[in-house]
Amino acid sequence: LFLPSFQDLFGVSMVVPLMNLHIKSLGASHTVAGIIGSLYGTMQLFSSTFVGCWSDIVGRRYSLLACILLSALGYFLLGTSTTVFLFAISRVPVGIFKHTLSISKALLSDLVSERDRPLVMGHFNAASSVGFILGPVVGGYLTELEDGFYQTSFVCASIFLLNACLVWMLPWSEENTGNREHQQGNEGTDSFSAKANHDLHLKSANNGAVASDSLFRSPWIQVATVLKRIKGVACSDLWDIFLVRLLMSVAILLYYSNFSLALEERFGVKPLFAGYLMSYSSALGVLAGCLLGPITRLYQHNTYRILLHSSTLTCTLILLYASALSIWMVVLSSTFLAFSTTIGRTCIIDLELTLGGNEASGTLLGVGQSVTSVGRIVAPLLSGIAQEFSPCGPPTLGAGLALVAILIMNMKKQKYCSHGNVKLKNQ
Repeated sequence: LFLPSFQDLFGVSMVVPLMNLHIKSLGASHTVAGIIGSLYGTMQLFSSTFVGCWSDIVGRRYSLLACILLSALGYFLLGTSTTVFLFAISRVPVGIFKHTLSISKALLSDLVSERDRPLVMGHFNAASSVGFILGPVVGGYLTELEDGFYQTSFVCASIFLLNACLVWMLPWSEENTGNREHQQGNEGTDSFSAKANHDLHLKSANNGAVASDSLFRSPWIQVATVLKRIKGVACSDLWDIFLVRLLMSVAILLYYSNFSLALEERFGVKPLFAGYLMSYSSALGVLAGCLLGPITRLYQHNTYRILLHSSTLTCTLILLYASALSIWMVVLSSTFLAFSTTIGRTCIIDLELTLGGNEASGTLLGVGQSVTSVGRIVAPLLSGIAQEFSPCGPPTLGAGLALVAILIMNMKKQKYCSHGNVKLKNQ
């Protein structure tokens, strides 16, 4: 699963940085290019919850394969887009079905115990981040060739087809449940044991895989079940963790929203330096993903404490950046922010799955992605308003939102520490 995640973001990051240049070369105005970009984000916002929930119903194999193949179709169409209309059409299947990483994370949560989940998720994020670092370099090289954008799009589509083959070859019927049950027998368990929940979920996942054939014959049953599960999330006591995710997402997006422009206005550095600094932060983010194992052991696998401390550090570092008097203070804040944000993103996903229960992991991850999409829509608007007052306005506002998230986590400390008696889990 780490290899397809690496290839996924490697292929996407080859194409995405070149898309604005390509659509403008087709004769589109800035407004049309912006509308098409917003269309993709809007489709992601509404589709992520439905696709995630669908993966809970029909099984990870079918949903993951469908998303990979339809994403490959989208990038293939992108490679044939010679008009603005075809370009817009090519974004539709990708906008609806490009949730391959979310379903892969749901699959990982099915396969590992609660105790090991932050570590495995951290390694998963690190693998995909490496692809995101290397992809733009390869994409830039391919663009220099004749019809470079079209070739890059076809290469990306080919990578997704290769991922489909890798996913098909995974040993779906050999999840080694016997070994896990043997390991569980050697350890103390209680009625709320994470590993017991994990074992029960493996059984339900296998049963779901068997039942998925009948579900495929009745799409209306699938739709009804999806809507019922989404209603279960909406009626559950999970609003606070999703609000924390939204606030922290907007805070980090505000930090990066006017990064290059703010550095130029405040310190007179060129955009190239800002680009190097962001690449440096991305590389540190990969390292942070690999360090989650020692960190979780240090905190005795208390995800809530890790999230609270990482969010507090993130808030402090954003404030440091907003009040920085020299470029070296910016470098210092960026260095540690790469660690705190990477750790925080992993922990908040783990806390969502812990509070909501593994049985709806796809739904929960889908809702989480929708929440992040809302942040991507809201953050540019807030950034524009804050920049009217000062170049330091966006990060200052971001620090304030992060502080609100920290206060919410403190108010709900009892719920997080006890794993919560969440309505969705009981369902």
